[in-house]
Amino acid sequence: MKMKSILLGMGLACALFACTPKDTDIQKEIALKLGDKPEVQVLVQDGVATITGICNDEAFKQNTENIVKGVKGVKSVVNNCEIPAVQTEPPAAAVIINSDTTLDKSVSDVVKAYDGVSATVVGGVVTLSGEIKRNQLQPLMQSVQELKPKKVENKLTIK
Repeated sequence: MKMKSILLGMGLACALFACTPKDTDIQKEIALKLGDKPEVQVLVQDGVATITGICNDEAFKQNTENIVKGVKGVKSVVNNCEIPAVQTEPPAAAVIINSDTTLDKSVSDVVKAYDGVSATVVGGVVTLSGEIKRNQLQPLMQSVQELKPKKVENKLTIK
């Protein structure tokens, strides 16, 4: 009777072990469910699924883990999926504003080419006044802006 019980117990244990899915089968099932997520890989060993790769964000990482946990035969999940650091833009280059004396001389040199236009510089602000032809306005404004003043006030009259 004792021997029958032992044999019966061993037979039941073997049957249960034979019914559990193999790691390769589990891995294939996971691959099918994650088919649209090629950026992550899953390796299964002794029923423990290890997720590696790149996840876009925390929600993507958690969703992938939940899918893997839902596969029959997975005992536990180790989620080593990495979330890339947020790319930050480098700081903008500092705008260099010329001092009033340098700016005043440079503006005077530019304005000489335009008859009827005068300019004053106070606190880095260039004020243009006088009369100018329409086709000369844009080149003048560009030339003055290239000198990097704080501001350009246009009080010109177009003739």
